[in-house]
Amino acid sequence: MWKKKKQKEQSSFNTEKVFLAATQPLGSVFSYFQTCRIGLTSEEVEKRLARYGKNEVEHEQKKNPFSTFIKAFINPFIGVLTGLVVISFFLDILLADPGEQDWTAIIIISTMVISSAILRFYQEWKANLSSEALLKMVTNTCYVKRSGTSDEEINIANLVPGDIVNIAAGDMIPADIRITEAKDLFVSQSSLTGESDPIEKHAEIKEGKYHKGSVIELDNICFMGSNVVSGSATGIVFETGNNTYLGTIAKSIAGHRAATAFDKGISKVSFLLIRFMLVMIPFVFLVNGLTKGDWLEAFIFAISVAVGLTPEMLPMIVTANLAKGAVAMSKKKTIVKDLNAIQNFGAMNILCTDKTGTLTCDQIVLEKYINADGSSDNDKRILRHAYFNSFFQTGLKNLMDKAILSHIKELGLEYLKEDYKKVDEIPFDFTRRRMSVVVEDKQEKRQIITKGAVEEMLEICSHAEFDGSVHPFTSALKKKAQEISLQMNKQGMRVLAIAHKSYLSKASDFCIEDEQDMVLIGFLAFLDPPKQSAARAIKQLHEYGIEVKILSGDNDAVVQTIARQVGIDTGNALTGIELEAMNEEQQHKAVRETTVFSKLTPMQKTQIITLLQDQQNTVGFLGDGINDAAALRQSDIGISVDSAVDIAKESADIILLEKDLMVLEDGVLEGRKTFGNITKYIKMTASSNFGNMFSVMAASAFLPFLPMLPIHLLIQNLLYDISQTTIPFDRMDADYLKSPRKWEASDLSRFMVFIGPISSIFDILTYLVMWYVFSCNSIGQQTLFQSGWFIEGLLSQTLIVHMIRTRKIPFFQSCASWQVTGMTFLVMAIGILIPFSPIGHSIGLEPLPLSYFPWLIGILLSYCILTQIIKNWYIKRFVKWL
Repeated sequence: MWKKKKQKEQSSFNTEKVFLAATQPLGSVFSYFQTCRIGLTSEEVEKRLARYGKNEVEHEQKKNPFSTFIKAFINPFIGVLTGLVVISFFLDILLADPGEQDWTAIIIISTMVISSAILRFYQEWKANLSSEALLKMVTNTCYVKRSGTSDEEINIANLVPGDIVNIAAGDMIPADIRITEAKDLFVSQSSLTGESDPIEKHAEIKEGKYHKGSVIELDNICFMGSNVVSGSATGIVFETGNNTYLGTIAKSIAGHRAATAFDKGISKVSFLLIRFMLVMIPFVFLVNGLTKGDWLEAFIFAISVAVGLTPEMLPMIVTANLAKGAVAMSKKKTIVKDLNAIQNFGAMNILCTDKTGTLTCDQIVLEKYINADGSSDNDKRILRHAYFNSFFQTGLKNLMDKAILSHIKELGLEYLKEDYKKVDEIPFDFTRRRMSVVVEDKQEKRQIITKGAVEEMLEICSHAEFDGSVHPFTSALKKKAQEISLQMNKQGMRVLAIAHKSYLSKASDFCIEDEQDMVLIGFLAFLDPPKQSAARAIKQLHEYGIEVKILSGDNDAVVQTIARQVGIDTGNALTGIELEAMNEEQQHKAVRETTVFSKLTPMQKTQIITLLQDQQNTVGFLGDGINDAAALRQSDIGISVDSAVDIAKESADIILLEKDLMVLEDGVLEGRKTFGNITKYIKMTASSNFGNMFSVMAASAFLPFLPMLPIHLLIQNLLYDISQTTIPFDRMDADYLKSPRKWEASDLSRFMVFIGPISSIFDILTYLVMWYVFSCNSIGQQTLFQSGWFIEGLLSQTLIVHMIRTRKIPFFQSCASWQVTGMTFLVMAIGILIPFSPIGHSIGLEPLPLSYFPWLIGILLSYCILTQIIKNWYIKRFVKWL
């Protein structure tokens, strides 16, 4: 069904329009799209924005409050309770004798259903509004030309058909565009096709290329959602929003997310409890019918037991915890794009991170510019060539380019560019790790200037220039150059080499093959010192059970120097080349033991994360570059920063508003608190319901009357549910936050078996006390018996909140938040007072003698002590709690 729907949606994509866009000659393409080279006017932009709408695909649209409210009722537990309302309506209203209709059960169950649904709707809607507000803090932008002005950076949502956009390495394609100018443009379409190899795009029309049925292969069309790997281009927007190729796909999958382990765990709990009900309800009905002889009363009691076993607050508690967690994390500069990601954040036990900007200050300065033989530290000729390379390039300017431009500005040398003009460019890519510009002076002397990673640069140099002359680049000179670079690396500096080649015979169309027989003129040394907070943050993450691994494309000397400075052990370090030479078994062992990886390609980062995941680790990855996108997608929790390139932000689950591990630490703790409170409620509910099952079964089998009337069970359950609503505001013990937390469904069943029946022991003890001590052993004394168990049952259920919420001794070693403590004690007080009130009298309860309360205190105290003993044994035996 889904597949057919998806095919239908994709078939609605206007392929005819795409082919017409692709086949328009460059001379008429602007008039065809009703635009011009200088861009649209502001008036035309307003008209088209009103006509075509925002450039947003389906998943970006705002949720409808009405549909969200309706969905709040779609839940297995709500379904069970709704069914019970219908049954009660037939039994208590339609089939009842005139004057004996009883609306009480219907009102109480309906109150539970409506309260749960409203609370769930409120929490989900609040979470939705919070998410929208938070995501506004993270924007994807592009450069557009309008009204003839220079490039303007705007939010991609404000793009309209006809806009002229400029794209470069690192950009996400903001809409479906027709390329009009391109320079060495390579685009990754893996988000649309699954193919990892980038595709080269051109502006020209190629004969025989434009046959129908293969729009994704058109080489002068770029589709929204793909990203620029290298090169640069200018293009015309011809489709936006849901009319784009990505938009048609997004419409068919909007709202569908893969279930996380936590989602599956909650579903498992839900249906486990429903299976308990399906077994228990018939049993209770049959036993009470056979022993008491009143089948109608037995049926109503069985329905009430079903209500008591239904954790109708589970959806609300989960949503409230996630929403509260997301808002709390946002206050600590951590934006959650997907609420489900919070669980993985708390479960993360390995963090893989890039070096630059995370461990370092991300404020690179040009420290030295050294000539080819190391004889001069500040050779202005080297600086001049570096300036031309950084200034004239049109690709993504990295931090080192910015450092060069900033240094030139400080020295007042920006006038140097006036004597040169740019002829051509060979953009950067991650394979060559260098980029070139071709410039020409006023005497029409052309030269190619290349800047890049030292090893890759040395491979293309045949000569070296120093002492005013050019020398053959002998093996001795090459070795010396490597030693110069290595020595600066050991000082924590990043080194680039710069080379040039003059007197070029070509006038245009320069390509990678022209980067040969270059003359090495020197080195550029950059310093990016480690952050003062990095060492402290890494120490804290280790204390919280998170191992930090550096995954960097930099050379091993620089990476290891920074790693040592921030307190990461460099005893086990690997380069990408060494990793590639290993077999699979060796790689698994290596990634487990290695903390510092250097000289990695983007695919090797992804490979390392996959190998770690194979070993049952929950792996987070923190990155902000183009080359990090694949690793962000592969990781269990992709973490990026607001200043990252578009494709990195799009690939991430969590966005940090500050690129600092201290911010990340705060987010991890909030994730664990959220996860802990959700797990707390699930275990409370599961164990309490499991214990109640035994209590009711025992009472039904041996008592001559019902242990409680249906109305008593309903009110008891309503009060217990109210006491649970404050759990999202509870605190977690510090020792719980020290370790990563994963959802383990297998532990829940074991927990229920060991902890649940404890309450049954004291319920049965209460039966015996009421039977023998207070002589409630006949049908005439059932009201007093029911009043005694009503209070004990409610108080023991409520106390379990405090017993299960912590490993420690409750109230003495660990106290709940004031919200939880206040609510639980308020509910307990109300429960004790009900039998003494007119309400209690109206529902068949009576005041208990004062001699009952010492017994009650003794039973509850014994219950708490035994629970604490079993709890301590359980922790030692299974090393688990919550």
